[in-house]
Amino acid sequence: MKSLFAISQIAMREKKDIMLTALLGVSAALIGTALFGASGYVISKAALIPPLYTLTVMLALLKLFGIARAVSRYGERYFSHKATFTILGNMRAAFFERLEPMSPALLQRWRSGDLLARIVGDVESLQNFFLRVFYPPVVFFFVFLSTFFFSSFYSIWICIIIAAGMILTGIAVPAFFAWQQQRRKNTVQMLRRELSAEAAEFLYGFRELKIHQKADEKEAALLEKSERYLKEQEGRLADENRSQSLNLLLSMIVCWGIAIAGVYEVTHGSMDGIYLAMLIMIGLNVFEYAIPMAVFPSYYADSKQSSEQLFSAVSGNFGVQEKEEPLELSKHGSIEVKVRDLTFAFPDEGRDTLHSISVTFPKGSKTAIVGPSGSGKSTLVQLILKMAEAKSGELYVNGAPIHRLRKEDIWQAANAVLQENHFFYGTIRENLLLADGHATEEELERALREAELDTHRLDDRVLEKGENLSGGERQKLALARAFLKKGWIWLLDEPFSSMDLLTEKNMVQRIFNKTQEATVIFISHRLSGLENMDQILVMDEGTVVEAGSFSDLMERKGYFYELKKVEADILSQ
Repeated sequence: MKSLFAISQIAMREKKDIMLTALLGVSAALIGTALFGASGYVISKAALIPPLYTLTVMLALLKLFGIARAVSRYGERYFSHKATFTILGNMRAAFFERLEPMSPALLQRWRSGDLLARIVGDVESLQNFFLRVFYPPVVFFFVFLSTFFFSSFYSIWICIIIAAGMILTGIAVPAFFAWQQQRRKNTVQMLRRELSAEAAEFLYGFRELKIHQKADEKEAALLEKSERYLKEQEGRLADENRSQSLNLLLSMIVCWGIAIAGVYEVTHGSMDGIYLAMLIMIGLNVFEYAIPMAVFPSYYADSKQSSEQLFSAVSGNFGVQEKEEPLELSKHGSIEVKVRDLTFAFPDEGRDTLHSISVTFPKGSKTAIVGPSGSGKSTLVQLILKMAEAKSGELYVNGAPIHRLRKEDIWQAANAVLQENHFFYGTIRENLLLADGHATEEELERALREAELDTHRLDDRVLEKGENLSGGERQKLALARAFLKKGWIWLLDEPFSSMDLLTEKNMVQRIFNKTQEATVIFISHRLSGLENMDQILVMDEGTVVEAGSFSDLMERKGYFYELKKVEADILSQ
């Protein structure tokens, strides 16, 4: 309910259009009801052969009612759709404002297809919130209240029948079908998310599925899930049709009840017969506004579920939220990073990835982090980049707590080359300009030469995710982007894993030449070439088991020494 209240607050930003829609909608409904009632009255009056001028005046009023209803209906449609599209835009903007700061950590929790279903499907579902949930009850309430009040002047029994019809068609029937549809609603929402996630995964992994000859099996499972989703969707639509049909049937029964009660009262002289046709015509028209109430519970539940799914995607402690006034991070000069008793766990995981890490990366220092896979090296870099929030402990950047710094300031100061680097469909030039949009042609060419990609031209095509580049070429292109960016802390996570040893040696030397005053944090599984590092951190199972210079660690003959011996034995074979 809290999430739906948040959606209501977003919707109320367009309160002017909402008020105009409600005013014009109620006006159109009341004028339409008056038009039908007046038509019935004119029919009855004409049967008594009144003076011509009386009929002329009444017909003119009917025409005026018709014009006024058309104008009101047009205005209601115009402002309601204007409000709907604006509210939908505001919802997308509000959701993206909450999503964007959390996106790095968010992708670790949600499957991409599931997240896409929430961003697209659930936001689209909320377009019905105003037109099908917020607005129809307002029109329904005012129209029936006015009709109830008006009919009470002519017949108390007709008034009671209208009230009973209002309760049945506007409350009882929708409530019954809402209760019946609740299980199906949750199933449809769940299947839609699962189908979207499975379809995205099928497309992303199609090559591997083909290679391992599992594509047909995966396709069959996907088609089966699609069939289940379609079946549930058809069932939901059938329930809605049954609800509308029952509402329409009850409306007709109520109208027959009005006619029978009216005839009875006319024959007993308690009501003038000239008003009978008028009241029957009012009954026929007024129950049109009960039909939208038949689908109200369905759209209400849909909106509630969609809003909860949207806000569940951007809630929780897996993203970093700015809680205090942010501090400024200097955009010039070396960066110092201090970590104190830092503990981190990924969402919904029972074990801690990092345990009470304490380490300092001084300004201008060169630090290597080594250790087996899964020891937490990359996670530590993600925390320094503020892509996730620590479970406990403190992380300081130039003396400021990282939760008080803007992520954009940290990212601007950082040259990051991670294990997975994304490359966009386009050209090498376009992918390089991500690092520095104002780089000159000469600077771009120099970055390619320094990354040993000078065999490529700036206008060479890059496919999505760099599919037409080898693993080494993708890493070189990522390094070329880093060479273009003028950051003061370099975070390098296995940047040479796909390169040969000679190229790696040249790259390491080039980076050292470029980062004489910058702080460098270098993650590597290879232990060669670390002699010039100011300090080496050895991590295992989320903790720092050793720290010191290369010579210190070799003299201790501890964990690092043993790793070095294992590497030497492997290379000698």
